[in-house]
Amino acid sequence: QVQLVESGGGLVQAGGSLRLSCAASVRTFSNYAMGWFRQAPGKERKFVATISWSGSSTYYADSVKGRFTISRDNAKNTVYLQMNSLKPEDTAVYYCAARTSGTSGYPENYQYWGQGTQVTVSS
Repeated sequence: QVQLVESGGGLVQAGGSLRLSCAASVRTFSNYAMGWFRQAPGKERKFVATISWSGSSTYYADSVKGRFTISRDNAKNTVYLQMNSLKPEDTAVYYCAARTSGTSGYPENYQYWGQGTQVTVSS
């Protein structure tokens, strides 16, 4: 079983930055590829970024490419999402997720989810 806890969300002005963290309670964190997804009110959950178990492979949604960076520290059982140049359209609940296979941009491929953290970007 994997438990995921996100933190670092909050209110920020457009153009600002936030760093989200996701701490995993699991014996071998490096067995899991990790992903970040987001869900705005009334909309479906969408892919943001994913990272392989080693951190050597990363993929991003076009909407965040060049602004967001996903990374992980396997020694700390933590995955991060550095968000720069934030826009009002980035406002959403951000979720981290884990899966035992490789990276994926599809939420249905992830077995474990955190409870989410709210990110609000004001204009």
